Amino acid sequence: MSVSQKCQYAVRALLELSKRYGRPFVRSGEIAQRQAIPPRFLVNILNELKNAGLVAARRGAQGGFTLACRPQELTVGQVIRLVDGPLDAVKCTKGASQRDCPLKEKCSLLQLWEEAKAAVEAVYDGTTFADLAAREIALERQEATEYCI
Repeated sequence: MSVSQKCQYAVRALLELSKRYGRPFVRSGEIAQRQAIPPRFLVNILNELKNAGLVAARRGAQGGFTLACRPQELTVGQVIRLVDGPLDAVKCTKGASQRDCPLKEKCSLLQLWEEAKAAVEAVYDGTTFADLAAREIALERQEATEYCI
């Protein structure tokens, strides 16, 4: 299973908004700069996240974007599924594809694929944006304390 570049940008944008949860709206240009996301892609991604109810937007001088839910309530798995679809590494773990497989009754690999899918889902669904924000803030603090003249 590969996470698309678009999905990585969506996760990074939501991470930035999670770090600023409860504060004023953030402009897309600032999100793009802080998370190294090309601005022209970011606006489309933020609009898609807004349509899904994950992000709120406001126009005008005090406008920008903000997280529409609490970071503790949003998981990486939810975002990956929204942007990239199911977390299946192979087609045969998906409902209809599994039924169409000529080896479905005697496949020795199916259990392996399902275990791998469950492991990936456990990591992504067990990681909230509050977790990611805390990690990034800790890294930023570590960088600040390691500064030497």
